[in-house]
Amino acid sequence: MSTAPLSSIVDALLLDLDGTVWSGQRAIPGAVDAISGSGLTAMFITNNASRGSGEVASLLRGIGLDVRPEQVVTSAQAAVALASQHAAAGDPVLVVGAESFAQLASESGFRVVSSADERPTVVLHGHNPSTGWRELSEAALAIRAGARYIASNVDTTLPSPRGLLVGNGSMVAAVTSATGVVPDVAGKPGPAMFVQAAERAGATRPLAVGDRLDTDIAGAVASDVPSLHVLTGVSGPWDLVAAPPALRPTYVAESLLEIGQPAERLAPGAQGGFTATARGHDISLGGGAEDATPIDALRTVLEVAWRGDGFTGEVVAASGAAERALQAWW
Repeated sequence: MSTAPLSSIVDALLLDLDGTVWSGQRAIPGAVDAISGSGLTAMFITNNASRGSGEVASLLRGIGLDVRPEQVVTSAQAAVALASQHAAAGDPVLVVGAESFAQLASESGFRVVSSADERPTVVLHGHNPSTGWRELSEAALAIRAGARYIASNVDTTLPSPRGLLVGNGSMVAAVTSATGVVPDVAGKPGPAMFVQAAERAGATRPLAVGDRLDTDIAGAVASDVPSLHVLTGVSGPWDLVAAPPALRPTYVAESLLEIGQPAERLAPGAQGGFTATARGHDISLGGGAEDATPIDALRTVLEVAWRGDGFTGEVVAASGAAERALQAWW
């Protein structure tokens, strides 16, 4: 691993939004300064299909980032592109989601409908806080009648300042329960959005940044793109310790503020004076310098936990510093 700052060995940032850049459209502390100060082209990849790229760019400008619509890649865009593989221009498409999602489908040449009675070829399902029983039922009727089911994303939760809210994946699960049909998923963890964002940025060494292992990091791994996991959103330290290979990031940080840290420090490995030793199925965490931090302990443990296909044991503290670090992981 390089000892150079992480921001100096990549040429673009492929940034998740919810839980990484903002929470409920409130900037996560330090995120704006870190992105602006990195000197890197920033692309924003969001699984949230409730807003168009222009609206997302406007909201990002509102928190202090200079962002153009073409820097935003949404799962709605990916879903409409996927729909074009199953429906032709002029075909009826039922959209369960925000008005911007329906407008995007219409601009792509589809005839947007709201009733299963119009025999839609495809059902597009994206997040919309206003979605209710009627919309889900129309989707279920259309799918049972043979429509192709495409979800913009299947994130079960949505981060907010109040906690985790119901995400699109939870509403998709209701339709799947009613129909037995699992949708094609256009957004993360599929690779399409990462590839599209890197191409738009003209990047050859992009870095994906996210807070959720099963979407952000899994998508980066599937795209063969190095990734930075930040602990400002959904997936926490214990999720990382137990992560299988397909969900393991290249680097781990507390927040985007650490993007200027040496890449070697952000990668799993012994640091902060901590030691991690495999003891049967468990890991013994010992040592710890006076100024060591919980994330020093985490990266130390990850080096050992990730030697196999998935760690299922316990991390046992063997020093006072280790005990304090493990308590902080909660």
